[in-house]
Amino acid sequence: MNGSLHSSSGVVNIKLKRGPAGLGFNIVGGADQQYVVNDSGIYVSKIKEDGAAGLDGRLQEGDKILAINGIKLEGRTHKSAVDLFRTAGDDVELRVLKKVPHHMNGPTGSPPDRESSVSSLGIMAVVAGAAAIFTFIYVRHLRKQF
Repeated sequence: MNGSLHSSSGVVNIKLKRGPAGLGFNIVGGADQQYVVNDSGIYVSKIKEDGAAGLDGRLQEGDKILAINGIKLEGRTHKSAVDLFRTAGDDVELRVLKKVPHHMNGPTGSPPDRESSVSSLGIMAVVAGAAAIFTFIYVRHLRKQF
């Protein structure tokens, strides 16, 4: 990895050296082509494994690029952002808002199967309800006999 990594609420600076295949990632978004509703930001849509970003490993699909070489991307059209990337030179510094992972705590595997626990609770509720109804009827029946 080259460059520095500063974390402030998920914002990092990533320095990349342009390789033969460029920076090695694609972008989506912009003021004219919103990728996220009500957000005109520029997002990483694809990382090429053998490109500069892929080999570096810090930039990930879904990350939001806030600035390139100190130039903010906020409010720019998609084409304007692409032009900035193309003319950024060989040493490029990106200011990036890292994509927030879906699960911050706990295991990283697949989510637990909640359907079985919901089904068990449902069955227990039905059984408890049936028992309550049976008890109510039984007690009323006993009262009528005396």
